[in-house]
Amino acid sequence: MRSTISERPLLQARGISKAFGVVRVLDEVDFDLRAGEVHSLLGENGAGKSTLLKIFGGVHRADQGEMLYRGEPATVDHPQKARELGIALIHQEPLTFPDLDVAENIFLGHGTTWKSRFIPIKWKDRYREARRLLDELGVRLDPRARVHGLSTADQQMVEMAGALSQNARILLMDEPTASLTPEETRELFRIVQRLREQGTAIVFISHRLEEVFSLSDRITVLRDGKFVATRRKEETSIEEVIRMMVGRPLGKFYEREEAIPGKTLLKVESLGRGRRFSGVSFEVRAGEIVGMAGLVGAGRTDVASAIFGIRPADTGKIEIRGEAVRIDNPAQAIRLKLAYVPEDRQHHGLVLPFSVAGNVTMASLRRLFPRGWLRPPRERELAEDYRTRLSINLRDTSQPVWELSGGNQQKVVLSKWLITEPEILILDEPTRGIDVGAKQEVHHLMGELCRQGKAVLMISSDLPEVLALSDRILVMREGRLTGHFRREEATAENVMAAATGQPLPGEKGTPVSSG
Repeated sequence: MRSTISERPLLQARGISKAFGVVRVLDEVDFDLRAGEVHSLLGENGAGKSTLLKIFGGVHRADQGEMLYRGEPATVDHPQKARELGIALIHQEPLTFPDLDVAENIFLGHGTTWKSRFIPIKWKDRYREARRLLDELGVRLDPRARVHGLSTADQQMVEMAGALSQNARILLMDEPTASLTPEETRELFRIVQRLREQGTAIVFISHRLEEVFSLSDRITVLRDGKFVATRRKEETSIEEVIRMMVGRPLGKFYEREEAIPGKTLLKVESLGRGRRFSGVSFEVRAGEIVGMAGLVGAGRTDVASAIFGIRPADTGKIEIRGEAVRIDNPAQAIRLKLAYVPEDRQHHGLVLPFSVAGNVTMASLRRLFPRGWLRPPRERELAEDYRTRLSINLRDTSQPVWELSGGNQQKVVLSKWLITEPEILILDEPTRGIDVGAKQEVHHLMGELCRQGKAVLMISSDLPEVLALSDRILVMREGRLTGHFRREEATAENVMAAATGQPLPGEKGTPVSSG
């Protein structure tokens, strides 16, 4: 039975402002949250969404403004204070301890007073209570299992059980589905619905607008750190929300004219590596985008990293511009005019403490400065050029890259590889975790690269993106190619059938032998 949403706000923010240095991230923002509702917080990267959640969670302290909890002024200047008020922050990347078991992670932070240090922990009771909390969420996890073997989705469930153990009445969820499979996302939504029915108030941040509209009761939009509007879900639309987020109407997403492909620039035959993938054969031609679809764990990223020499293939061969090559490391790939934008930009695409300029030139130092002497003015000049070309929003090119929003960080990664003057680009989840405006800019850039005669291999879990941008679509399942579709043949049903091992609906499409 669905809990009735309270009319009286459980948590309120009035005139919240926050600056980091000279950058004003939040500017007099108002927000309220009611018991028993999912209130989504939307905005482009850099709009201030995560900062507002961290203020609610006690990670940051507002420079001005006030917070009210159950109508009374509240000072939340530390995460412990937030926990005392029943506020729990669930991060995009779970903050669990992998060497501890599930129950230990659930009860982390309990009993931290000086007196409790001398009281033995009754582990039998703890494991029983952990089991009860997991059952309350409908999660089948062993409380004694080590966390390091759990999926991201299961680790999020452990964090949510930990929140329940602290009697949390408010859950702050920052991009919780970014790294989840569709099935894991459905399971998370089931648990969110259950918590909402119990009267829990939930703030939900996501760039996936379909998720927002399926889950939310109300939607608040921020733009450039300012409050724009709050709407009930049934009173607005995806189109209106996008206009509020970017401050202008956007053209149709995923729109791209059909390419006229040229010569084959990349060809792989019977590529394989251990148990990760085998028998993978395809080609990518100049001027075309070849999309690679499949469920998480299908082997798409393994194939990409093998082609780029990060984890070389054991079997098969690679041809670049018609010549057989062996690529044992990324340096060889770069010399062959390949570029690879990885799925995890923060850990594998950027050095976060380095400046924007340092990141942009990182893959080209030997070519740009052949005598080994770095020339900072030249480095800044090049970074400034790509800042203009890709409309990167930043203070200046000496700014640490960790300070940028996700969309602008992705543009820095793209700049780093474009400066190498590649002919073949492998883009692994190029628009994951970036806002609608930045996503459209990345799509436009991909189209422009194709018009310049580049070959693009795009891995994406966003099926509408794959269907609309790709000239041809490859589908992988359990380390093997199971489908190959031309643009005019591809449908969501065909691609998903190939990705899940089901028979193809209808007659269109060319299944690829898995033998």
